[in-house]
Amino acid sequence: MRAMIFEELGGPEVLHPVDLPEPVPGPGEVTVDVAYAGINFADVLARAEGYRVDSLPFRPGLEVSGRIRAVGEGVTAFSPGQEVTSFIAGGGYSQTAVAPAATTFPVPHGLDLRTAATLPSVLPTAYALLHDIARLREGDTVLVHSAAGGVGTVAGQLARLGGASAVYGVVSSFDKSPHALKSGYDQVFLTPTFDTDVLAATGGKGVDIALDPIGGDNFRRTLAVTARFGRLVSFGNSGSAAPWQIGPSDVYGPAVSVSGFSLMGLAAADPDRLHTLADAAFRAVTEGGVELPVTAEFDLEDAAEAHRLVESRTTTGKLLLRI
Repeated sequence: MRAMIFEELGGPEVLHPVDLPEPVPGPGEVTVDVAYAGINFADVLARAEGYRVDSLPFRPGLEVSGRIRAVGEGVTAFSPGQEVTSFIAGGGYSQTAVAPAATTFPVPHGLDLRTAATLPSVLPTAYALLHDIARLREGDTVLVHSAAGGVGTVAGQLARLGGASAVYGVVSSFDKSPHALKSGYDQVFLTPTFDTDVLAATGGKGVDIALDPIGGDNFRRTLAVTARFGRLVSFGNSGSAAPWQIGPSDVYGPAVSVSGFSLMGLAAADPDRLHTLADAAFRAVTEGGVELPVTAEFDLEDAAEAHRLVESRTTTGKLLLRI
C-alpha cells in the first residue's frame, strides 16, 4: 500500500511516499481502506518537533474515514465494507490504516466520507470544550482563538447553538474574518489587540468562557480578559511556548477556573467516554445543523504541500488528504 512517512524531523520536504505491506488488524482493532485523512496541526508538530513521535520512521495522521477492510479478534461491532470514521494515534496518511475499534465510529446517516473525515477530532474537541469542560450556559459570552480553523469553525456554531449571548473570535489575519463570521461569531478580533478589543466589546467585564489552543503569552492575555467566575480552557500549544503555569494569585482574586483538554489523552485513557462525547457531538451535525469545516483537499502524495499551507497560517477550516 502507498503511505506518506518521515524518517527525520524537519520541514514539509521530509514527508515522502513509500510502499508498505498491507497491515493486519490485531485483537480489538480494525483496518480501514482510507478514503480521506484529516490534516491536523498535531501532524505538523509531529513532523517538525517530534510531538508524540515515539520512533522514526513515522507515519502521521490522526483521523480517517473509509470502509472497514478487516476486523481483528474480539471485534463484533463492525464488519467489512462498513463506512466508518476513526480517531487513531498515527498512521492515517496511507491507503489502509489500523484503528482501535474502541475509537472507530459508524458514519452517521446522511453524511458522505469526505465530510466524515472531519468528525473524529474537530467535533468532539469543540463539543467537549464548551459543554463538558467550560459548562456553557444560556447567556454566556464566549471567546475562541483560531476561530477560522477546524475546531474554531465548529466551536462558533456550537456556542451559538448552545445559547451563548455573544461569540467572539480571534484570528491571525483579517483575511480569515469572513470565514469566521459565517461560523457563528458576532465579532472577530486580531491576535495583537484581542485583549483590548474584548474588554471594549464587553464593557470591561471580559468573557465567561475562553478557549485557547495557542498557549504562552496568548494564554496569559486570555486569562486577563476572562470574567469573574469565568472559565478558561487550554487545549493546545500551537505557539510552541514553554508550558504555562498558574498559582493561587492568578485565580483566587478574579475567581476564574482554568482547565485543559486533550482528545488524544481522552482516547487513550477512556475510549468509552470518547464514544459518549462523539455521539452527542455528531448529533450537532445530523440534528443541529452544524456545518463541518472542509475547505480544501489534496492527493496523498501532496501531503507536504498541505503541511506548508497549514504552517503558513493562511488557511481556514479543515484540510484533507484524498487517498
